[in-house]
Amino acid sequence: MGVGIAGIGIYLPPGRMTAAQLATASGVPEEIIRSKFGIQSKPVAGPEDTTAEMGYRAAVAALEDAGVEASELDLIIWCGSQHKDYPCWLAGLKVANRLGANKAWSFDMEAMCGSMMAALDVAKSLMLVRGDLKNVLLVSGYRNNDLIDLAYPPTRFMMDIGSGGSACVLVKDLGRNEILNSAFRGDGSLSEMCVVPVLGSKAWPPKPQDAEKPFFVVPDEKAFKDKLHDVTMPNFYAVIRDALAKSGYSQAEIGYLAILHFKRSAHMAVLEELGLRVEQSTYLEDYGHLGQNDQLLSIKLGLEADKIKDGDKIVLVGAGLGFVWASTIVRWGFVKG
Repeated sequence: MGVGIAGIGIYLPPGRMTAAQLATASGVPEEIIRSKFGIQSKPVAGPEDTTAEMGYRAAVAALEDAGVEASELDLIIWCGSQHKDYPCWLAGLKVANRLGANKAWSFDMEAMCGSMMAALDVAKSLMLVRGDLKNVLLVSGYRNNDLIDLAYPPTRFMMDIGSGGSACVLVKDLGRNEILNSAFRGDGSLSEMCVVPVLGSKAWPPKPQDAEKPFFVVPDEKAFKDKLHDVTMPNFYAVIRDALAKSGYSQAEIGYLAILHFKRSAHMAVLEELGLRVEQSTYLEDYGHLGQNDQLLSIKLGLEADKIKDGDKIVLVGAGLGFVWASTIVRWGFVKG
């Protein structure tokens, strides 16, 4: 008995921000944005593309791709951004209602940009132990670019953040695209090194001026960078290798790497460390970083470009601010035997 990915849906808002526009807003030269930050352009949500709206549109596409009706869904897990339409609000139930998933229950969960891998693992675990879960929808929307002040130098490393939605339909005993094992690492010493310091319970009630600066800040930029330098890449490699080992595979058996967008040099370093060719992944320079949507977007693009074949072991990997590192292995294609 296993759980497979029956369909994937992606929604990208029509608005875009180019490298030239990022250069004007940030003061960073356009060529540096293109070459070092690895951004040609990125989708950016307009007022109509709320977080839940983008998730809903991706969910519609995922159901169509899977050939599953909304009425057949047993559970919907929202694994998108905390920056939702309203605070203290369940986006998953909104999506369920709009889809007409009348028998599904829902909950929202969050592991920042590691949420999709965490949701895959949670959903698989629930589906394997509960007899009443056959069809599960994972859905995400993300527009954390709202929370980035491009003119604030300490958070320029997040200038690639854009907007979008993704979703996938999971089916028990599907017989293809099987979700294998996952691995996670966390480091809470980074939890308050990059935060939005206003509009939360720690700064409640809000001051009148708080609405003018709802942006991420880095109180100690040097300490934050030094800490990330020490732990980021080792933890990326650790969760990938751990997830592979738990799934019964070696690094040499990776077929495709579905990795988040980050600066070009880091992307190339990961490929080199894992012994992968450039064509075994997709660099998301025309999309930027869409949070927990990056991995499904990468798989969708990899399939369209014929980079993914039946039998390939796909490694999904990402990291969430706070910090958590997450990786999941999917064996693509039909399960033999």
